[in-house]
Amino acid sequence: MTHSASVSERLLQVSDLARVEGEGSLRVVVRGGTVQEAALNIFEPPRVVEALLRGRRHDEAPDITARVCGICPVAYQMSACAAVEQACGVVVSDPITALRRLLYCGEWIQSHALHIYLLHAPDFLGCQDAVGLAALDPNAVERGLRIKRTGNLLMETVGGRAIHPVNVRVGGFHRAPTTAEIQALRRPLQVALEDAAATVEWVSRFDIPDLEADYLFVALLGDQQYPIEAGRVGSSAGLDVSPEEFEPMVIEEHEQRSTALHARLRGRDRYLTGPMARYALNRERLPEEVRRAAEAAGLAAVCCNPFQSIVVRAVELMYACGEALRLVDSYQPPSPPADPVPGRAGSGTGATEAPRGLLLHHYELDDTGLIRVARLVPPTSQNQLAIEADLRQVVQAGLELSDADLTWRCEQTVRNYDPCISCAAHFLDVTVERQR
Repeated sequence: MTHSASVSERLLQVSDLARVEGEGSLRVVVRGGTVQEAALNIFEPPRVVEALLRGRRHDEAPDITARVCGICPVAYQMSACAAVEQACGVVVSDPITALRRLLYCGEWIQSHALHIYLLHAPDFLGCQDAVGLAALDPNAVERGLRIKRTGNLLMETVGGRAIHPVNVRVGGFHRAPTTAEIQALRRPLQVALEDAAATVEWVSRFDIPDLEADYLFVALLGDQQYPIEAGRVGSSAGLDVSPEEFEPMVIEEHEQRSTALHARLRGRDRYLTGPMARYALNRERLPEEVRRAAEAAGLAAVCCNPFQSIVVRAVELMYACGEALRLVDSYQPPSPPADPVPGRAGSGTGATEAPRGLLLHHYELDDTGLIRVARLVPPTSQNQLAIEADLRQVVQAGLELSDADLTWRCEQTVRNYDPCISCAAHFLDVTVERQR
């Protein structure tokens, strides 16, 4: 870290920040004791997936878009399948829908465990990284890795492999796992459920900074179940629309300082998607034992402290393990494993809940089934303005902190969102400029 200061300027710069996926910088300007600017600048390469999709067959979309992210490829596959199937006028069978939800549970389990134990918990326990946490609390790290292995096992069993699953296709799956293969997941999931309940209790003991933010929550609304792979889009302001009605409401704008697009609702309002939004809009759809665990962990019906997002993720982790167990016990191999989806002219929008939040796919197909238009709206694009708003609050409240403590708090604030910036380099530069 380098630090320089003068009467009019204070500069903090941190490079090579782990535990955030991708490249970015944070510039904060303070004048007269007031934060004037908090800009999270992202340097990831511009997305070209939409361009790559144009002219490709409709049934290629899941495999192409899965390569966007190695942590949440299932989210991209499921949103792509939903959009293409809607464009082609196909509704898949209930057994296929259930198997997709089971696969998605595997992604939630492995992603939430990774974030909680290896990326975020060190912030609350005074550790620089997961290695330091392993020295401080080896049992906790072992528990987290055990949960993550179970999520990976589920993805391998249903999806063919843990990273960029190869068994998913438009209309369903290339192969349906046997009943014996699915039943073999039961014991690991039972252990994972116990570990997840312990995770909720563990994170509830963390020293959580005080911050109450004003959020417009946006998430899928489940019918009877907590939403994962399908649902209407709702908000804390009363929005209740279909994904295809919601998609044109999301206006993405380019900021010269960043290669990441900034999303606003109806071009006007910043909003928050992700675990806190899902929990706020769907808490009553959680099973009773999960709601009790959330209450015991200190969560109110609506959580507006971004630093408590780690607790909400732990609650969702517990839910995903229990939901996977339910799906394992009720498994009926789909026969056939995929429904036919012939290409045709049409448009479709798919929305699912990636671990980090709402993921939208929109496609327009020509009469041969080739993709003419493709739009992907990831959670981090939708959350970036909320991250910057939180940073302004955090810096304003922490102006009396030392350089090191204020920088740490800014980094922790960004990690609250588990932003998926890039899967390549990992660093964040933080600049705080104080002017009088």
